[in-house]
Amino acid sequence: MRKKYTTTLEFDKIKLMLADFAISENTKSFIDKLGISTEPKMIKTYQAETSEAQKIILQRGAIPFRAFFDVRLFTKKASIGSTLDTRALLQIAQTISTARVCKTYIEQFQEIPHIQNLAEQITVLKDLEDEIFSKIISETQISDNASANLRRIRRSIEQENQNIKNKISSMLSSSAYSSVLQDSIVTIRNDRFVLPVKAENKNALDGIVHDTSSSGATLFVEPMAIVNMNNKLSQLKNEEHKEIEKILQELTAEVGQYFQEINDNLKTLEKLDFINAKGRLSVSMEANEPQLNNEKYVNLIQARHPLIPKDKVVSSNIILGKDYTTLIITGPNTGGKTVTLKTLGLLCMMFQAGLHIPCQAQSTLPVFNDIYADIGDEQSIEQSLSTFSSHISNIVNILKFANKNSLVLIDELGSGTDPIEGSALAISILDELKRRSVLTLVTTHFSELKNYALTTDGVINASVEFDVATLSPTYRLTIGLPGKSNAFEISKKLGISDEIIADAKKHIQNDNLKMEDILSQIDKVKNDYQRDKETLEKELEDAKFIRMKLENKQQRLEEKNKAMLEEAKEQARKMIADAKQEADKIAKQITKLQHMSAYKEVDKQLNNIRTNIRGYENKYQKAKQELVKKSATPLDTVKEGDTVYVNSFAQNAKVISVDEQKDEIVVQIGAIKMPLKKENLSPAQKQKEKKAAKSAKISKNKVESARLSCDVRGLDLESALLEVDKYIDDSYLAQLPEVTIIHGVGTLVLKNGIQNYLRKHNHIKSFRDGEYNEGGIGVTVATLK
Repeated sequence: MRKKYTTTLEFDKIKLMLADFAISENTKSFIDKLGISTEPKMIKTYQAETSEAQKIILQRGAIPFRAFFDVRLFTKKASIGSTLDTRALLQIAQTISTARVCKTYIEQFQEIPHIQNLAEQITVLKDLEDEIFSKIISETQISDNASANLRRIRRSIEQENQNIKNKISSMLSSSAYSSVLQDSIVTIRNDRFVLPVKAENKNALDGIVHDTSSSGATLFVEPMAIVNMNNKLSQLKNEEHKEIEKILQELTAEVGQYFQEINDNLKTLEKLDFINAKGRLSVSMEANEPQLNNEKYVNLIQARHPLIPKDKVVSSNIILGKDYTTLIITGPNTGGKTVTLKTLGLLCMMFQAGLHIPCQAQSTLPVFNDIYADIGDEQSIEQSLSTFSSHISNIVNILKFANKNSLVLIDELGSGTDPIEGSALAISILDELKRRSVLTLVTTHFSELKNYALTTDGVINASVEFDVATLSPTYRLTIGLPGKSNAFEISKKLGISDEIIADAKKHIQNDNLKMEDILSQIDKVKNDYQRDKETLEKELEDAKFIRMKLENKQQRLEEKNKAMLEEAKEQARKMIADAKQEADKIAKQITKLQHMSAYKEVDKQLNNIRTNIRGYENKYQKAKQELVKKSATPLDTVKEGDTVYVNSFAQNAKVISVDEQKDEIVVQIGAIKMPLKKENLSPAQKQKEKKAAKSAKISKNKVESARLSCDVRGLDLESALLEVDKYIDDSYLAQLPEVTIIHGVGTLVLKNGIQNYLRKHNHIKSFRDGEYNEGGIGVTVATLK
């Protein structure tokens, strides 16, 4: 794309907006040079990247880029043996840390293949990152723990500092020096501790003069008593400096080993930074990825100009290329026609640069090899060109290169000269562009071009609404209807007298006046239709919102009922577990009493156990039925002969009669008829038939007889486990050596659920599948403890 046209359509401003969302300066520089692709495959890839970034941002927020730096110069120095300073090493550590954090964050997402592919290219260098951060605290500070030797040296420095301070403190407190010193303070000169001595007493303190005050009244003297101490301190500081240099060399050497990985990570971060910036721009514009078509047509739905503030911009539908290749927008000056031109051109450029555009996702665009635009007054004083000449010079250039793969946008075609000649020239230019199958969008206020569009195949009129009452454009584009100039209405509104306007109309041909009247009537009908449409759309949106709220409320109620039911089940299970724990205690007492032949006491204790357990089970069933009643679906209508579900009995029943006055419904369950209220009923449910459990009785030690087997076929898993639990308790108390559970084969849900339960049961020693003659895998035989 030619730079001239990207500037005309303000694509440079879009790049500035995009750059504001980038982190690194390199990414910003790349954006500044961002081009417009003409390769469909590449455009699809770029758009997919932007969509993935948009998805990440909308789901969990933008990729968490910490600061990262262009460390390529540093890694190059490290690779050739130079020693890096603390600033360079910290920037390297920060960069590899950011790469690691971004990789971890991206790995959480699904179905973002382009971004995930980039993340996979990042090499995690956590050990190097940790080592640098642990040894370098800031650009001016190395950690004491950077090495054992550094820690030893710094402790020695601290000790020597303290020795010097102690010595100087004793000197300052001595009366022998009080009259010699200018002040009782310690200062440092040339990195050595000194005392401020009065110039007239310079011989009173034996030492080395390191400095003199600006007035000459004070000498800064290093007492001979601490010279050796200061020498030792200087030596320790030299050792510290050498040790720090050694640490930096070692860290630099490690960086040098990974210089290629660090550079590759940086390159990947810059790519991710660019993609993330595209995603953030998309979200800020409320933009979408349009579809790409190979049929060379434009269909932009609710397209908005991205540089107009959201509270002012008006969306338009722009359609071009299927039934017509030329779209002529007519109407008054300052009527918003130019905005439509710029919107189409700019959105096409953004799309081909891989950016989302502000329109509906169902929009579709082709790929243009060139986009040409002649918009605005480009009069050149230096070239002595008039507006018309400049205008024609641009069109000459367009006609030289435009073809079927081009988009041509021309503002006020044929303007700047005699209207008759300008109109004739404009028609000829449009004919030539149409002959080449060039998609063309032009604006004009010439009536001749309206007629041309009405009578020429492949050409269609369009208009941009203008509100005469406010003298401002609404920017709504209407395709198929030519625009009015509104010259008389605008003039009248601004104060031209009715007499002058009436006289002016006499100078217009009747056909033209009739056309303007017809357009006014059509415009009124269209505006009325548009208002009605907007009202209906708003009502529809309100209805959708109310429906969504109701659905959400219903879902919350269902979730609440489900949670209440689960809570009740859990409470019931706990009650039964408590009862069973108590039963285990008493069972041990029973066994003890049996050995003592106290059979009456055994029977009494056993009956108490069973009564308690049955009581807990009854509470559980009542709680369950109550919650089922609360969570049941209300019954809308009911009539005689219907099948309904009785919440309190958890069974289906047949409706015998309905008494609406008493709000009473008589239902029949089996042979029993009963009157119920409507709120106790809900729509019929599919029932599972329960097969009667077979039982056999034995008698042992006068303990109540227990079943030899338990048949749970046909039950759901929860009901089956309750039945099995009761059966095991009875058998345990009856001191049966083993139990047989008949669950059938089916989908193995019952078998697997029961055997998992048996593994955790306190009374079960072991279990096995039944033998062939016992029922095979449809039976589980368990041995009791």
